[in-house]
Amino acid sequence: MAFTADNLAADDRFLAAILHCADQMLSIYRESPRIASIFAAQQRWLMAHAGFALHYGYSDDGKSGGLYSGRFIDFAVRNDIASRNTAAAFMQEMLAYRFLRPVPGPDKRTRYLEPTEIAEQHFTRWLVAHMMILDSLDGGERADKITADPSAMMAAIQPLIARAIIGSEAVRNPGATFNLFNWANSGGLVMDYLISRLPEFPRTADRVVLGPLSLREIREQFMISNTHLKRLLTQAATMESVGWTEPARKGDFWLSGHFIGEYWNYQAAKFAIIDAAAEAVLGPAVRNEPQARLVI
Repeated sequence: MAFTADNLAADDRFLAAILHCADQMLSIYRESPRIASIFAAQQRWLMAHAGFALHYGYSDDGKSGGLYSGRFIDFAVRNDIASRNTAAAFMQEMLAYRFLRPVPGPDKRTRYLEPTEIAEQHFTRWLVAHMMILDSLDGGERADKITADPSAMMAAIQPLIARAIIGSEAVRNPGATFNLFNWANSGGLVMDYLISRLPEFPRTADRVVLGPLSLREIREQFMISNTHLKRLLTQAATMESVGWTEPARKGDFWLSGHFIGEYWNYQAAKFAIIDAAAEAVLGPAVRNEPQARLVI
């Protein structure tokens, strides 16, 4: 059986997987800030998943498969991902960045689109990174199977992930502080960075201290304005989700246990969805349950 969100959320060993996932997302950003900006906020991430799924043939409207602007915009609006204007602007941005390109299609009146090689490569890397983390939990070989035929595996697995993520309240709305960061421009990357600095997370802890925090380093690393970053942290501090051990942003920086729990539960729900999609396509990762399950 695939991992369930409850299994992962209840397992303290999943923290190592969470930290590794945060590190992987930050690594992708450092290598290619433009492509990684797609993962930097939930709305853009959901639109990217929607676009890939439509390209791979997913349909929730009874129409034939294929990706084109009108169909993508209708999908984004129908699934409460974005407004028509926001979805249209996203498509234009992806074309301008050459993450999408026009291709011939069955209807000559429609401008069909497909992801470029660089876009598919980075999305495949996102998928493989998550599979490697799942493999580290149970000794499976998901990542190897995907890298053996990445294009075919992406086409088979990604639409299943997209459909489940778009329909998951646990992924799309895990908590107020998580939403604050993940809906802000570059906020998801800032949140990943903060989580990646966790030394540990005792579940009973009200707060976990990260040590000194350099706002300048965050601004420069994620190309976020000082005003935007301070506003984001101030709002989170007002919610008692982050703070400093001394007044006026002095001393060590801390995260609340509640905020970390929101992030933990989100990751558990997301990884469970990804594992279920992998199992549907690849079969069980571990044949003999539960004895064959390894620990981190």
